[in-house]
Amino acid sequence: MTADEILRMRGITKTFPGVKALEDVNLSVRRGEIHAICGENGAGKSTLMKVLSGVYPHGSYEGEIHFDGELCTFSSIRDSEQRGIVIIHQELALCPQLSIAENVFLGNEQATRGLIDWNRTNHAAAALLARVGLAENPVTQVLDLGVGKQQLVEIAKALSKEVRLLILDEPTAALNDDDSAHLLDLLRGLREEGITSVIISHKLNEIAAIADSITIIRDGRSIETLNMRTDEVTEDRIISLMVGRDLENRFPPHEPHVGEEVLRIEDWTVHSPTQPDRAVVSGANLTLRRGEIVGLAGLMGAGRTELAMSVFGRSYGTNISGRLVKDGREIQVRSVQDAIRHRIAYVTEDRKRYGLNLIEDIKRNVSAARLGKLARRGWVDDNEEYKVAEGYRRSLNIKAPTVLSVTGKLSGGNQQKVVLAKWIFSDPDVLILDEPTRGIDVGAKYEIYTIINALAAEGKAVLVISSELPELLGLCDRIYALSSGRITGEVSREEATQERLMHYMTTEQE
Repeated sequence: MTADEILRMRGITKTFPGVKALEDVNLSVRRGEIHAICGENGAGKSTLMKVLSGVYPHGSYEGEIHFDGELCTFSSIRDSEQRGIVIIHQELALCPQLSIAENVFLGNEQATRGLIDWNRTNHAAAALLARVGLAENPVTQVLDLGVGKQQLVEIAKALSKEVRLLILDEPTAALNDDDSAHLLDLLRGLREEGITSVIISHKLNEIAAIADSITIIRDGRSIETLNMRTDEVTEDRIISLMVGRDLENRFPPHEPHVGEEVLRIEDWTVHSPTQPDRAVVSGANLTLRRGEIVGLAGLMGAGRTELAMSVFGRSYGTNISGRLVKDGREIQVRSVQDAIRHRIAYVTEDRKRYGLNLIEDIKRNVSAARLGKLARRGWVDDNEEYKVAEGYRRSLNIKAPTVLSVTGKLSGGNQQKVVLAKWIFSDPDVLILDEPTRGIDVGAKYEIYTIINALAAEGKAVLVISSELPELLGLCDRIYALSSGRITGEVSREEATQERLMHYMTTEQE
């Protein structure tokens, strides 16, 4: 190791039954830098960090880890934390029912003679919260915090362990723009304090803004490390290294063949289930036509998801009013079963919590929404269920050795394809996609876009909700804008620009 290196990983190879997740991976990180790791879903990024942090203990992989000039053989996370290496996983590991202070010092309790000193605990936690810019009382329960604030609690917890190397796995994936900006500023501040950070992210604009170096991993191998300050680094170059090919166009070609109206939403109003006097959607009017991809743009809290879920069998909201007209006739959709029966499908933005059964295999997840299609006299035909799932595994290019693979073990992009397969199998006329590419890489995004185009080409009406305006502009034939629960504008593909959509998204009047 050179004097300016804090970490060197050499020849890291990690094998799971039937799968080589990492093969001869090399990684060098300089002291006090922010080092980004990029790659497609399933490339091995998180696996590499789990090797480093002791989640996968020494002996379960091949290769060497040198930290601060010494060869390390971590047997557990506790071993790596004692050296100052702390990992914050994408799925935050906080106890919601405990206070902020209790979470910060969990496993590292501030005790005297075996008894926790609560005054010292809360005082120390308050100092750490101030350090990360979180103005919350240390006795506040974590369940009362938003995801952005919970992320800051995780970083405060890391600082309590005298962190020297902080690893963050997709830290901004579930954050809004303001929380993301605050987190990136915090990482810059930690860099000034001499703390080294390794960040895994798909958001190339964030990496360009914050990273000093970037290592690209593809198919379990380290491809190249770039110096963001001296090398000529562009998004296109990073993408090319990630996917192994040039993506000349981020979106596949799409020639719309728009047919007749299939669904009309009229004067749709939805009230909050916790504040019944507050309307989260007010008098919304939308139309969806066969073969058309329609976008729904809006800032965080505008009511996009609430609108979609309320239409999908009143999955959200109370005091819902308005009309749903499908194929020229008014329909009543009072439950998810009603929605499926009327051939309306909804792909949730939170696939892990609401979209999938992560402990079940691909086969069971694909068939879940329409088991009746596979039933004979009340019994599910297991062979037919397997054939259906295998067909989708091949046609959607789900990267898994078999449909009996556990869904929770798949990468984010492949999990998203399983959700899509589930709802495609329900044979919908209307498919509502809520943040369909959240948390997945550019290569997998392209594949998802291709699937969406194919669904529209089959004559299905597709409604896409997305926080990424370039995604809506590149994918959709027509876009509605939502602000404070109201539809404030509608633009065609030809008329749509980011500036025009942002104007509609921030206006208060219809």
